Amino acid sequence: MKRDEKARRIQKILDELYPEPPIPLEHNDAFTLLVAVLLSAQCTDVRVNLVTPDLFKRAPNSKAMSKMSDKDILPFIKSCGLAPQKSRALSRLAKIIEDEYNGRVPDTFKDLEKLPGVGHKTASVVMSQAFGFPAFPVDTHIHRLAGRWGLSRGKTVERTERDLKQIFPEIKWNKLHLQIIYFGREYCPARGHDLTKCQICKWAATQKRIAEESYSGSK
Repeated sequence: MKRDEKARRIQKILDELYPEPPIPLEHNDAFTLLVAVLLSAQCTDVRVNLVTPDLFKRAPNSKAMSKMSDKDILPFIKSCGLAPQKSRALSRLAKIIEDEYNGRVPDTFKDLEKLPGVGHKTASVVMSQAFGFPAFPVDTHIHRLAGRWGLSRGKTVERTERDLKQIFPEIKWNKLHLQIIYFGREYCPARGHDLTKCQICKWAATQKRIAEESYSGSK
């Protein structure tokens, strides 16, 4: 099966399962989304959603957070991975947004990626979900499923992102990245997964891939 045909079939299944996928990180606006996505690195969305309500109550915007030091922020996010680094990044990020962008989250990749703690994936989520700009944020779920389904041979998330953008329509990118994440979490886990019974893997994955993962899972 050609990749384009495979992509269309996958998209149809995902549209049926998740016609309107919600953003898994709770937020109120572009700033709180930016903070939540930054916190989600090496941390589950569930954990982030547990810590952000108290943080956002104390600092609902960049003006309030810019007045907090990293030591003030740390107690709110200490249960998240890399909390010390993230607290420093958030303190600096809020000050930059206040001083250089008049309290508004910048709406370009270039400016977002200059902010402390903000990489391309974080910027992509904010650009797509806060500003509606076509982007295809690739996390670990999307990276592994793109490989499992034969949509990309990329060894890096950057290469996987380029491959997915080539085979899926741009108008679908913002929704698709959420749909694939939800499918990976609910139906297509990394371990203990029988590819022959998965509604996508059973026809999208190659026989070689099915054999490799079956062998790996039996160890």
